Amino acid sequence: MSYSRTILAASVTAAVLNTAIAADKTPTLGEVLKASDITASGYIDTTYTNFSTDVTSVNAHPYTNEKNSINLNAVDLAVSSLPASGFGGMVEMMAGTDVDFNRSRGWNLDNFDLLQAYMQYATGPFTVMGGKFVTLAGAEVAQAPANANISRSLLYTLAIPVTHTGLRASYAPGDTMKFTLGYNNGWDIIKDSAPNDATAGAGINCNLAGTNCADGKTVELGAAFTPIKQFSLSAMYHVGEEYSSLSDTIGTRKLLDIVATFNATDALTFVLNYDKAEQEKASATVGTAKWDGLAGYANYAFSEKWRGSLRLEQFNDKDCFRTGCPVSTYSTATPSELKLEEATLTVAYLPSKNAELRAEYRRDKSKDVEVFDEGGSAKKSQGFFGLEALYKF
Repeated sequence: MSYSRTILAASVTAAVLNTAIAADKTPTLGEVLKASDITASGYIDTTYTNFSTDVTSVNAHPYTNEKNSINLNAVDLAVSSLPASGFGGMVEMMAGTDVDFNRSRGWNLDNFDLLQAYMQYATGPFTVMGGKFVTLAGAEVAQAPANANISRSLLYTLAIPVTHTGLRASYAPGDTMKFTLGYNNGWDIIKDSAPNDATAGAGINCNLAGTNCADGKTVELGAAFTPIKQFSLSAMYHVGEEYSSLSDTIGTRKLLDIVATFNATDALTFVLNYDKAEQEKASATVGTAKWDGLAGYANYAFSEKWRGSLRLEQFNDKDCFRTGCPVSTYSTATPSELKLEEATLTVAYLPSKNAELRAEYRRDKSKDVEVFDEGGSAKKSQGFFGLEALYKF
């Protein structure tokens, strides 16, 4: 009897151990996705923002535009399967206040956006993608963790588009160069027949006779070179028909964007970004509106956990097309152009590989006219202080 009980107890113990071992070997979701050649990543972005002025008259801080507020800027999730050869795809979903600026015309859901959603086919040095994707212009991007600063640059917010919907092909004959050709609906447009009301996206109203925000397509041409490990250079050129709300007509819009990056050391990096653009038939009085700007960055890693970034830039809205040339409530000026400058200093601390904490001070200045309100008086400059917490997964 004692022997039988011993055998029974051993059998039960073995069964329990086998179950525990099997449980330990249960694959995680990450392991399942990796085995399926699927990558999932994302981030959570929260900020505290504070301005010295009463109202941010100029739309130079679209992601950080609250005077004294804690904000949920973005909850971002990207799921992709992009093999080096064959078909693949990518979907990036975003919710939060960043959507107000990122969202394309023709996409109407509040506080939610499909930032990217495209199919891809790759073979050898060629890659072709179709759908919605972020622009290749500019030194900064829509995803906060990839930028060195909390606030976005004047060039990012005023000089270039955020996304395109269409086709893009690239050819990389080697590791040191890549060429791009795109054909799309234009600047931040899901479809050319976007509704004629402000809910069409980003608060942009298309009142053009009929239903089109633009009557043609935009071509993008790009080239990127990395002749040496320490230096890279990229250039993008966009040309196509775009709608002007000032004239309620369609005209050709052109953009030249150049970004140069120099890695002086493993810890120190310099970036230079230049933009020059114009819009034909911008308004009845202006004709062709022009804007340009230059931004410079110096990024330094003090250690594995601490880094800093200095950004200096200027933006010239020569015909008030991109900013509208607003002035202070207390100013009598009637500007025909707006020249903006800004300096930003950001310090970041990385307590872990997934978390990042940032603090930033920025000073915006209008060179010629008073565009800011502060305590009942007109000001040419504006101070900004921000804190940011990022978690990447």
